[in-house]
Amino acid sequence: MAAPGKPWQNGAHESFNGKFRDECLGMQWFKNRIDAKVAIEDWRKSYNQVRPHSSLNNLTPAQYARNISTRNPEPAIF
Repeated sequence: MAAPGKPWQNGAHESFNGKFRDECLGMQWFKNRIDAKVAIEDWRKSYNQVRPHSSLNNLTPAQYARNISTRNPEPAIF
Protein backbone atom coordinates (compact mmCIF):
# COMPACT_ATOMS: atom_id res chain seq x y z
CA MET A 1 0.00 0.00 0.00
CA ALA A 2 1.34 3.39 -0.94
CA ALA A 3 2.04 6.00 1.67
CA PRO A 4 -0.24 9.05 1.60
CA GLY A 5 1.30 12.19 0.18
CA LYS A 6 3.64 10.34 -2.18
CA PRO A 7 2.29 10.99 -5.70
CA TRP A 8 4.94 8.85 -7.41
CA GLN A 9 3.59 5.84 -5.51
CA ASN A 10 -0.04 6.57 -6.44
CA GLY A 11 0.24 7.09 -10.20
CA ALA A 12 -3.26 5.94 -11.13
CA HIS A 13 -4.87 8.09 -8.43
CA GLU A 14 -2.81 11.12 -9.34
CA SER A 15 -3.68 10.67 -13.02
CA PHE A 16 -7.39 10.50 -12.20
CA ASN A 17 -7.17 13.47 -9.83
CA GLY A 18 -5.47 15.53 -12.54
CA LYS A 19 -8.14 14.68 -15.12
CA PHE A 20 -10.91 15.39 -12.63
CA ARG A 21 -9.38 18.73 -11.68
CA ASP A 22 -8.69 19.77 -15.30
CA GLU A 23 -11.87 18.49 -16.95
CA CYS A 24 -14.44 19.13 -14.23
CA LEU A 25 -13.42 21.27 -11.31
CA GLY A 26 -11.30 23.73 -13.28
CA MET A 27 -14.03 24.26 -15.87
CA GLN A 28 -16.89 25.07 -13.49
CA TRP A 29 -18.02 27.84 -11.19
CA PHE A 30 -20.37 26.25 -8.70
CA LYS A 31 -23.21 28.34 -7.28
CA ASN A 32 -23.79 25.99 -4.36
CA ARG A 33 -23.24 22.40 -3.27
CA ILE A 34 -26.20 21.07 -5.23
CA ASP A 35 -24.86 22.69 -8.40
CA ALA A 36 -21.46 21.09 -7.71
CA LYS A 37 -23.04 17.70 -7.03
CA VAL A 38 -24.98 17.78 -10.33
CA ALA A 39 -21.94 18.90 -12.38
CA ILE A 40 -19.66 16.29 -10.78
CA GLU A 41 -22.22 13.52 -11.32
CA ASP A 42 -22.57 14.50 -15.00
CA TRP A 43 -18.78 14.40 -15.39
CA ARG A 44 -18.57 11.05 -13.58
CA LYS A 45 -21.16 9.49 -15.90
CA SER A 46 -19.36 10.86 -18.94
CA TYR A 47 -15.99 9.62 -17.67
CA ASN A 48 -17.30 6.15 -16.82
CA GLN A 49 -19.70 5.56 -19.72
CA VAL A 50 -19.01 7.86 -22.68
CA ARG A 51 -15.32 8.79 -22.78
CA PRO A 52 -12.98 6.34 -24.57
CA HIS A 53 -10.21 4.96 -22.34
CA SER A 54 -6.78 4.10 -23.71
CA SER A 55 -6.55 1.21 -21.24
CA LEU A 56 -9.65 -0.30 -22.90
CA ASN A 57 -8.18 -0.10 -26.42
CA ASN A 58 -9.86 3.29 -26.93
CA LEU A 59 -13.33 1.91 -26.31
CA THR A 60 -15.82 3.45 -23.95
CA PRO A 61 -16.42 1.43 -20.79
CA ALA A 62 -19.94 0.64 -22.05
CA GLN A 63 -18.57 -0.68 -25.38
CA TYR A 64 -15.93 -2.70 -23.58
CA ALA A 65 -18.51 -4.24 -21.25
CA ARG A 66 -20.72 -5.16 -24.23
CA ASN A 67 -17.75 -6.78 -25.99
CA ILE A 68 -16.89 -8.81 -22.90
CA SER A 69 -20.48 -9.94 -22.32
CA THR A 70 -20.97 -11.06 -25.95
CA ARG A 71 -17.81 -13.16 -26.16
CA ASN A 72 -18.11 -16.88 -25.77
CA PRO A 73 -16.31 -17.72 -22.57
CA GLU A 74 -13.70 -20.38 -22.94
CA PRO A 75 -14.20 -23.44 -20.78
CA ALA A 76 -12.06 -23.68 -17.70
CA ILE A 77 -9.29 -26.24 -17.78
CA PHE A 78 -8.88 -28.19 -14.58
